[in-house]
Amino acid sequence: MHSPSWLGTLRQWHWISSALCLAGMLLFAVTGITLNHASQISAKPAIETLEVVLPAPLRAELKSAFNQQTLPDSIQDWLQQQLNRSISLTDAEWSADELYVALPRPGGDGWLSIELDSGELLYESTDRGWVAYFNDLHKGRNTGAAWSWFIDIFAAICVVFSLTGLWLLLRQSKMRPTTWPVTLAGLLVPLLIMLLFIH
Repeated sequence: MHSPSWLGTLRQWHWISSALCLAGMLLFAVTGITLNHASQISAKPAIETLEVVLPAPLRAELKSAFNQQTLPDSIQDWLQQQLNRSISLTDAEWSADELYVALPRPGGDGWLSIELDSGELLYESTDRGWVAYFNDLHKGRNTGAAWSWFIDIFAAICVVFSLTGLWLLLRQSKMRPTTWPVTLAGLLVPLLIMLLFIH
């Protein structure tokens, strides 16, 4: 007896969705464990600091840029040379006496401030390690728009994978009597834990 054509299409959707979400499911499963045991995973943050003063010509440019609330390219280039890295200054906060930039990122944090009068620059960067980096990817913390889109698309693919798997279970349940008891256990175990042990 031949299977209906739509069943073949369903199987194809199932294996394609499983292939697409395989790496993501492994990532989120492993980081789910590391997040659940975050207090037991020791990590020593690496802190980098820098204190320098802007050259006089750049201090003059900084003061004149206060009205426009945008940093000139010359200052941005100088900052990148001092820090040996490219940083985004689009969200800089200007006050009457200081320019402040928060520099959060997955697995770390940072900030930068420049006094407008003296030109004194203070910079601090904290790196909490690879485990913290992947944990932040799991949470979507400070990861940007591209990763946020990835999480949404990945979640939709997981829904397709789960629903097509459920339909295939329905098709195979007559030949496998344990299908529904096992499926029901997968539903009831987390539900009972939530009701009985989480307050």
